[in-house]
Amino acid sequence: MPLTDGNLLLTQGTEESRDTVQVVTPAGEVVTETTDCPRVHGEATAAPTEQGDVVSLGCENGPVVYRDGAFHKVAVEEDYQRSGNQFGSHDSPVVLADYNTDPDAEQERPTRIGLIDTRTDTVRTVDVGSAYWFRSLARGPEGEALVLTYDGQLNILDAGSGEVLHEVDVVQPWEEPEEWQEPGPAVKVAGDRAYVTDAAAQQLHVVDIAAGTVVDTFDLPETPAEIAVVDGDPESPATAEAGHEDHGHASDTHTDHEGHDH
Repeated sequence: MPLTDGNLLLTQGTEESRDTVQVVTPAGEVVTETTDCPRVHGEATAAPTEQGDVVSLGCENGPVVYRDGAFHKVAVEEDYQRSGNQFGSHDSPVVLADYNTDPDAEQERPTRIGLIDTRTDTVRTVDVGSAYWFRSLARGPEGEALVLTYDGQLNILDAGSGEVLHEVDVVQPWEEPEEWQEPGPAVKVAGDRAYVTDAAAQQLHVVDIAAGTVVDTFDLPETPAEIAVVDGDPESPATAEAGHEDHGHASDTHTDHEGHDH
């Protein structure tokens, strides 16, 4: 991961063993490192401090946080605690993460989520009352923590306090497929809307995050498996700067989609 100071945050290890996270200069010099992150997996950025970037990483003995130029271990109660799926917000110091505690489970179905406070190197757990999977988690425009659970509800939480703000009935009750590549519900956010795919019903649901209501539902021609949501404004080419003649169409807006997948 490139950092804003020009350095690079990276992990070291092999498929069999990896427990090291480093920050290195462009020349390869190690600035700082930690070796206390067994089987490091998953990362997210949080709101930066005055000293620079803040990054949380998942380990199998509790997360580790890079902040103010150093690594800080997050204390957990369990001997084994893995948060391999993490979701940050640039405006929030708290990172949303899954919370796995069974080292022997082939397919753990936790009902607790972790809210990692990168300022204090602590984690708050919240039991949302039903299981979820890695495609269930997202962040709202105000840093809200979103969790879609097996009971079909989209839980919207205040990431700072852990308070559940809304429980929105979105899809029918479901379970994680045995193979993670198979279609299942997924959540993505753009602006103030959450977009929830419903693989069983071949639908897409749109949720107003602040209000906690479903505002639209669309039928899909095929079963959704993955989702990506983008937003933005079309750009009008600066014809004068590009050296093109102005033929009186300055008010026209052109959007170039060449080379993009839809």
